[in-house]
Amino acid sequence: MTFSTRRPAQLLPWLCAALFLLMIQAASTQSLSVQPLKVTGTLSAADWEAYRSRFVEDSGRVVDNANGYISHSEGQGYGLLLALAAADRRSFEQIWNFTFTELLIRDDGLAAWKWDPNGKPRVTDRNNASDGDLLIAYALAKAGAAWQEPRYTTAAQKLAKAIGKSAFGQSGRSMILLPGAEGFGAGDRPDGPVVNLSYWVFEAFPVLAALAPEYEWNRVWRDGVMLLGQATSGRVRLPADWISLQNGLQPKPADGFPPEFGYNSLRIPLYLLRAGMTDMEWLRALKQRWSSDNEGVAVVNVVTGRVRERLTDQGYAILPAALACALDGTPVPDALKAFEPSLYYPSTLYLLTKSLLGEKYPQCV
Repeated sequence: MTFSTRRPAQLLPWLCAALFLLMIQAASTQSLSVQPLKVTGTLSAADWEAYRSRFVEDSGRVVDNANGYISHSEGQGYGLLLALAAADRRSFEQIWNFTFTELLIRDDGLAAWKWDPNGKPRVTDRNNASDGDLLIAYALAKAGAAWQEPRYTTAAQKLAKAIGKSAFGQSGRSMILLPGAEGFGAGDRPDGPVVNLSYWVFEAFPVLAALAPEYEWNRVWRDGVMLLGQATSGRVRLPADWISLQNGLQPKPADGFPPEFGYNSLRIPLYLLRAGMTDMEWLRALKQRWSSDNEGVAVVNVVTGRVRERLTDQGYAILPAALACALDGTPVPDALKAFEPSLYYPSTLYLLTKSLLGEKYPQCV
């Protein structure tokens, strides 16, 4: 990996990330050392039913009600994880059946990412989304183990191999996760390769590495942590949703996308916490930012630091609370303890966070 020259004030965050990598590499050179979340029985039946009745059709289609009522591979993966967390095998099977029959239609074994009930055909974009593929494969792998169902394990392994073959790429000396099999590589865009750090579902990596060990899951995971350290080394200390790694240089906002820490990247701290990766200086910096007066979770221009939009739904508000709980043991405010589903995405983040808290930090809730 080629590093650009940094001013002294920018070195500390990067060095912290590098030190973190050295520690995890020393701990294990053979396997991933992150600790994936237990996913079965960590979500209450009442919370899951409130979510399922609002966002999951009887066909198993998970509906994004803020995005034209489409479905996507990300949503199907989240639905599988939440059904598993609630130990609802019937709903899990329904969601998997829809995913298998409607989205797993590509020749390379990856899932088409977008399904539109008003489209003809209903799959309106056959490209994959690697985060969706990771979520689906991870949920299947965990369900196969939890319910002793070889059918799920076999499907997870097939998808894990497809991810390793088609979604892993190279940028300089770094191994990266491409957001999709097409359109993001060095040969696809003038500023390519382009990545989205919120697509690294860290808790999934050790599980899928066991199913497809011929691919370099360790390197993709570790280089993702390194890229996060680089992308958060500037003045604002927030990564852009879409990042150019052109010629292996210092990450910068990708062309054609707003240079923002937005709806994508706000998932990154949640994924780190769910994987047990709490020993990162950037998380403390983010906690301080989110806990500042009138700050909270916001869409932020990573170049200017200007806030474009503040996000107040409980699904966003619980993210700072989870950070404070995990890092300092601060109890979650009572106002955030009762689930009030609204839109698909913040409601999903809320339940993913609540299952994390129930499993790893019950003292906070």
